[in-house]
Amino acid sequence: MRALALLGSLLTALLLASAAPASAHAALRGSDPADGAVLKSSPGSVTLTFTESVGLLDDSFRVYDPTNHRVTTGGPGHGPGGADTARITFPKRLGTGTFTVAWRVVSADSHPVSGALTFSVGEPSATTAAVPAGPVEDPATGSLYDIGRYVAYLAVALLLGGIAFLALCRPPDPGPLRGPIRTAWWTLLAATLFLFLLRSPYEEGTSPAAAFDLSALGGTATGRPGLVLLARVALLAVTAGLYAVLVRRRTDRFRPSSRPFLITTGILAVALALTWATAEHASAGIQVPLAITSSVLHLLAMSLWLGGLTALLTLLRRTDAGSLPAAVVTRFSRVAFASVTVLVVTGVYQSWRGLGSWQALTGTAYGRLLLVKIAAVVLLLAAASQSRRWTARLAGAPVTAAVTARDRVPQTVGAPPEATPPAAPEPDPAPDHRGLRRSVLAEVAVGVAVLVVTTILTGTLPGRAAAEAADQGTGGVTAGGIPAAAVAMVPFDVGTPNGHGKVQITLDPGRVGANSVQAVVFGPDDGISAVPELRLSFTLAAQKIGPLPAALTDRGGYWATDAVNLPIPGEWTMNLTVRVSDLDQVTVTKRIRIAG
Repeated sequence: MRALALLGSLLTALLLASAAPASAHAALRGSDPADGAVLKSSPGSVTLTFTESVGLLDDSFRVYDPTNHRVTTGGPGHGPGGADTARITFPKRLGTGTFTVAWRVVSADSHPVSGALTFSVGEPSATTAAVPAGPVEDPATGSLYDIGRYVAYLAVALLLGGIAFLALCRPPDPGPLRGPIRTAWWTLLAATLFLFLLRSPYEEGTSPAAAFDLSALGGTATGRPGLVLLARVALLAVTAGLYAVLVRRRTDRFRPSSRPFLITTGILAVALALTWATAEHASAGIQVPLAITSSVLHLLAMSLWLGGLTALLTLLRRTDAGSLPAAVVTRFSRVAFASVTVLVVTGVYQSWRGLGSWQALTGTAYGRLLLVKIAAVVLLLAAASQSRRWTARLAGAPVTAAVTARDRVPQTVGAPPEATPPAAPEPDPAPDHRGLRRSVLAEVAVGVAVLVVTTILTGTLPGRAAAEAADQGTGGVTAGGIPAAAVAMVPFDVGTPNGHGKVQITLDPGRVGANSVQAVVFGPDDGISAVPELRLSFTLAAQKIGPLPAALTDRGGYWATDAVNLPIPGEWTMNLTVRVSDLDQVTVTKRIRIAG
């Protein structure tokens, strides 16, 4: 029970630490009209282009005129470019001034993404209205949906891993594993139904109370994510039937190690894994068939390892020391080694597919999370190595029966009794079992952490998509529709020894209106460098605005200001002057997109 309490505490802590809404996966590649464009005449439609295919909602678009009143539009649909576009048409000509388009779609990997842009007809309005991005997204819905995903991942690992342990490792007494397998099945079923109920509020950004709207449930049942969840429920029902047959009919045909059972459970396991692969990162982007195959293998290998570890730990804790045959542990050691091999190969491929470049490893949230996962996997491999050493000791230990009686030797009548020789000490395999139990517990604990980080990764914009969106100048967008802080790295070189480096400039929130600016100067050794002066200004040449000075002040290690007002969205030019000495300075420019 203490082991279960430890794992529960670890999982709860990780969930609380990562309960923020997941970042969206489909990044906005561009729009027609472009964000901030000034048009001579009214457009007939607005078309958005994304980095992957998207699904549309009934209220995917909201268009507002310069007075902040909603404009009548046609229904949302895909543009001529295909499923990676979203389009809204205008039944009549628009007036003049600045119009705001708020949008919300669902990525191909089932995560909603939203944002806003502006365009002007004739000339921009004198003042830009606040972006009315529709109803405020309820954070409770996103957090609850994420928790449901975490629990589902953990439950499928314990379910598939427990069944595989029975079939491949063949413990003599499977009784202690039946309860955990049933618990994992019920947990996965409950989590799947929970996700199905929350699917519509999660897509729409409404409160959890909307989960019981019958019309919303009907819409979920006909959408791809909802159909995948229903397929998972059906597969769980088939799994329960197979398990019931296994328990009630102890024939050669339905033994856990029999070929029919192995084939049937293998097919069900692959089908269950597909319900994740077809609704996550693998279902969109490049090399989709290969990515789905890799994702299925990755999930199955993770389940065999983590679920099998939990089953082994259960047996080690519920059986007497020395009563668990070493052959069972040895068989699992082979399964674990094969699982680790598959995890490494598929993990490397998925990391390459998600990152796209080495720069994304440290320059994106996805890459930084991946580094955390790699560090956790290294700890996991270290714990696994210790477990293998204990396994080798158990497999190589001689099996010696305890002396229960001593052979009687005939004695001469009347002779004094012989001294009874001391009995040979009974071998104590308990230390080896205790050591294995401790190392397996550590392995399971770190494995749960790896699983949670993996789940968070599935809710984070891949580095490849982030880089593609940045190249197109669209900037990052969170699931709540609020642009992320705009960050730019500006290199400089004054032409003297050690007179080069770079300045990291962060605008928060990176959108129209008041912004705070932080600037950190890095020297040639990539360490923070102190400079005597740093000047910054912003210019929007297309609208003949600027230069607007940013009064940066030295705040000890970085330069900052809390009051820079950028009134219009668009691609602004930053003019940065870096003075490294009384005589040496240089002025460099960098473009940065400011969202509406």
